[in-house]
Amino acid sequence: MAEQQLNLYATYKYTDAYFGLDAAKRTSVREKIAKTVTGLAQATHLYSVFPARCEGDFLVWSALVAEEDGVAGEFLTKYQEQMEDLRAYAQPVESLWGFTRPSMYARGKTEQDIDPFEGDRRTYFVIYPFSKTKDWYVMSMDARQGMMNEHIKKGKEYPDVRQLLLYSFGLQDHEFVVSYEMDELVMFSKLVQELRATQGRLYTLLDTPIITAVHRTVDQFVRK
Repeated sequence: MAEQQLNLYATYKYTDAYFGLDAAKRTSVREKIAKTVTGLAQATHLYSVFPARCEGDFLVWSALVAEEDGVAGEFLTKYQEQMEDLRAYAQPVESLWGFTRPSMYARGKTEQDIDPFEGDRRTYFVIYPFSKTKDWYVMSMDARQGMMNEHIKKGKEYPDVRQLLLYSFGLQDHEFVVSYEMDELVMFSKLVQELRATQGRLYTLLDTPIITAVHRTVDQFVRK
């Protein structure tokens, strides 16, 4: 798995113009959307958002290796240009993105790390922006490491939940984008509830909006 990736999670809402089309033309629009987005990055995954959230109808997850200068700018420019023709039928709602980097608190890769380029996709995908408080960053590294060890230990008790952390410092209003894959929502909800009771929770500034999405193959997306 590439050490530095750029991952973009973009949600879209179908417009009134889309819903004004007949069924065959709506299918044609979805086919065009799928064809466009799957050509934008090295890996692309599609998800349904509604009815888990009402603001958006579908989510596009784009991932690419970004270890060379200029890759991010080229990708973002290409994305804007290619998606412009689709704006009459699909309006962007939320755009969360960032870069991967080695963790300060955990050593090496684990089987719970999400690889967007390989492996199967789990049924559910949950993402949200995240920020820590100022007090977190002025604490000693040892103090932070102790709280993160508790967090990491709890996560390992749920091996079927995979995760990917993006860094967005200075790029968006938040500092991180956290994403998880799983096949059981109830189990994941239990994990999150338990993490809320850890010491590190005291230093959470922001962790919304939470977007829960259901994986769709290209064929499922087009045919619904």
